[in-house]
Amino acid sequence: MVPLEKVLRRPGKEPDLATVTFRRPPSAPKVESPEPAAPLRFRVVDVLGARELARDVSLPATLRLLEGMRTVLDARVYVWVPGSRRWRLLTLEEHKLLWQYREREPAASAAAS
Repeated sequence: MVPLEKVLRRPGKEPDLATVTFRRPPSAPKVESPEPAAPLRFRVVDVLGARELARDVSLPATLRLLEGMRTVLDARVYVWVPGSRRWRLLTLEEHKLLWQYREREPAASAAAS
């Protein structure tokens, strides 16, 4: 057994806690003005005919191509991603969004006439 006096006796000075100081990485230089976003470029592929209908076209031209389609699934639409330098297939939700704008496009152009 250990005598009670030894258990109750504590050293007079407790060790200090170690502290750690982190150095921040140098901040990136501030850019004066961001580059303006380039207009989106699209590629449209007809699923039924298995052929490319258009490449590197604007949004209005893409919407005009989609006007002749029966359903949203008749075409695969890709968008150009400059950072990765490749075409990215739009998601189904993005296809549906384009399809909705396709339906509105004739009404907008008829109102402008």
